[in-house]
Amino acid sequence: MQFGRTYEEFEVGAVYKHWPGKTVTEYDDHLFCLLTMNHHPLHMDTNYAEKTTDFGKNVVVGNYIYSLLLGMSVPDVSGKAIANLEIESLRHVAPTFHGDTVYGETTVLDKWPSKSKDDRGIVYVETKGYKQDGTVVCVFRRKVMVPTATYIKERGGEQPGRPEPLS
Repeated sequence: MQFGRTYEEFEVGAVYKHWPGKTVTEYDDHLFCLLTMNHHPLHMDTNYAEKTTDFGKNVVVGNYIYSLLLGMSVPDVSGKAIANLEIESLRHVAPTFHGDTVYGETTVLDKWPSKSKDDRGIVYVETKGYKQDGTVVCVFRRKVMVPTATYIKERGGEQPGRPEPLS
């Protein structure tokens, strides 16, 4: 399985479809809310959501969906990244509910060599998340600093920190 790409492996216009999707459960949503101290009743209180919201049910917290999509994109986009430099924009386009399955895809919008070091470059991407029915739920753009093939080679290859098995 490929885990990220070097600068040379990115092509402007390429689209990476992230697989597999993730079915979001009530547990996932509540755990994320508890971990991040987001106790808004829209996410945590079914009675509140049913009686006082336009949706009539709990909405999954948007930052969980963003985090899920970011994680889904790691094997295709940032698995070899030196750094995530910037999240330029983040839009929550439509709600996600418990039981929805989220899928993602990333498009390479641009890339350019680093101005300060010649062994890395910047890749500019847009990731879209959508539900099982095709509804787009989240879109974000980010800039990622990735190594060149030379950077990888000079540091001992793909997995230089991985220990060798004992004989």
